[in-house]
Amino acid sequence: MRAALSGLTTRGRSFLAAGLAAALCSVLFGQRDILRVGVLLCALPLVSAAVVARTRYRLACTRTVVPGRVPAGQEASVIVTLENVSRLPSGLMLVEDNVPYALGNRPPRFVLDRVEPRGRRELSYPVRSDIRGRFAIGPLSIRLTDPFGMCELTRSFTSGDLLVVTPVVEQLPIVHLGGEWAGSGESRARSVSAAGEDDVATREYRHGDDLRRVHWRSTAKQGELMVRREEQPWQSRCTLLLDTRSIAHRGEGMKSSFEWAVSATASIGVHLSRRGYAVRLVIDTGATVASASHDPGFGIGQFEGALLDALAVVQPSGVETLRTAGEALRRGGGEGLVVAVLGTMQTDEAQHLARVRHGSTAAVCVLLDASTWSRGGARSRRADPTTFAGSSALLRRSGWRVLEATAGSTMAQLWPQADRSLSSVDLPATVGRSA
Repeated sequence: MRAALSGLTTRGRSFLAAGLAAALCSVLFGQRDILRVGVLLCALPLVSAAVVARTRYRLACTRTVVPGRVPAGQEASVIVTLENVSRLPSGLMLVEDNVPYALGNRPPRFVLDRVEPRGRRELSYPVRSDIRGRFAIGPLSIRLTDPFGMCELTRSFTSGDLLVVTPVVEQLPIVHLGGEWAGSGESRARSVSAAGEDDVATREYRHGDDLRRVHWRSTAKQGELMVRREEQPWQSRCTLLLDTRSIAHRGEGMKSSFEWAVSATASIGVHLSRRGYAVRLVIDTGATVASASHDPGFGIGQFEGALLDALAVVQPSGVETLRTAGEALRRGGGEGLVVAVLGTMQTDEAQHLARVRHGSTAAVCVLLDASTWSRGGARSRRADPTTFAGSSALLRRSGWRVLEATAGSTMAQLWPQADRSLSSVDLPATVGRSA
């Protein structure tokens, strides 16, 4: 009853206050008729509160988000099914779903007048976010009220759902990159000539590796799980590096160079996984945030989902240099294909990454001229304009294929420059360079 009294509306509280005032006046002035009016005014909100408090609807709620993973800027539909599983009809209900502000300015609300026994009501509403991320939808709350509007009580379900808003993925043209296991791929030729088809070399364990391939002798020697590399000559591999350092990017919000880099990484990762590459995504901290399993049962669609889920929540880091990222690339073996999406770099950082590529390793770098995303911004610039050109030239001399990106560029325009048939001197001019 205490909860019901706390749910009295403004109207209910006004009636109760008026009733108490009338009862007090009747005592002071000896007017019995005013006392009857006061009792009636007090009884109406109290009876309404008691009725609402004793209401015991048995409702079931199911929610479906279609699709559960959507690119930024596109709509998804939320379908809520409310079922009355009791034998009594429901009264007037106000249904409200809890939605984050990023998905809509106002929470969706619906008024249900009456739901018959065993009846169903299906409610739907759209959600849309221009910001990538993982958003919780729900729980659903129901406000019960009496016919006179004297009392309202809110009851909530406990279950909720998730909507993952992923970076925008561009469709990239097919180019010859290298690192393929068949045809003229460099990694196959090098591996087979060096170790033959029965390659017994070991490497560190990666998420998804078959535990039956663990090499226990090497594990005991190294102090960490090591696996055999029998399948190395027969699988296309790519290590994808994303530079998330906050000091390497400029701009704010969705128009920043960081968001452009995240979208570019998603486009490249999805494109390569569909071409049959086993992709490993690492960030500048050295952490592996997504990786394709070497198990044939791990489908392409599963890896795309894991990659986009990881990129949906990635945030700028406070790391100062790319040295840890270079060590992470070396731990991957440096074989197959290496693709790096980088922001502003110092010359020593470019030299460190240049040494990652060795032999005939195929290496592609998407180098962002972050200064074109924000001129004279609040953040202090760590490098002058000549650093971008110097880093680009240094990586080219080391055998990297450098794709220079500026504000206004798109990955679909830049990606053809990654073709291995193009030499570093024949690459076209940067697309989208601002004046």
